[in-house]
Amino acid sequence: MLKPYALAGVFILPSDCVLLPGGYLFIGVDHVELTTITAIVAAVSGVVLGWVTRTSAFKKDVAQEAGNGAALRTDVEYIKRGVDDIRADVRMQGQRTDVLAERVTRVEESAKQAHLRISEIHKQRSDV
Repeated sequence: MLKPYALAGVFILPSDCVLLPGGYLFIGVDHVELTTITAIVAAVSGVVLGWVTRTSAFKKDVAQEAGNGAALRTDVEYIKRGVDDIRADVRMQGQRTDVLAERVTRVEESAKQAHLRISEIHKQRSDV
C-alpha cells in the first residue's frame, strides 16, 4: 500500500490503482478483486459481530439467572427462618400445655379431696 501523491490538491491515479478511505492506495488491484475482498471482510466482520453479540447476550442471561438464583435462595432462607420460628413457638406451646396439664391434675386431686371432706362434713351434720 502506498500513499497517493497530490499535486495542487488533485490526485493523479493510474487506471489500475484504487484509492480507499483513509488515503491508502492499492496498485494493481482491479475493482472486481476489491469487491470480492470487501465482501469477504464484510462476511467475516458479520460473523465476528454476531459471535460477540451472542456471547454478550449469553453473559447477560447467565448474570440474570445468577441474580434470580440468589433471590430465590434468599427467599428460601427467609422461609426456613420462618419455619424455625414456628417450630420454636410450637415447642413453647407444648411446654405450656404440659405445665397446664400438670396444674389441672393437681387441681382435680385437690377438688377430689375437697369433695371427700365436704362429704364427711355433710355426714357429720346429718348424724347430729
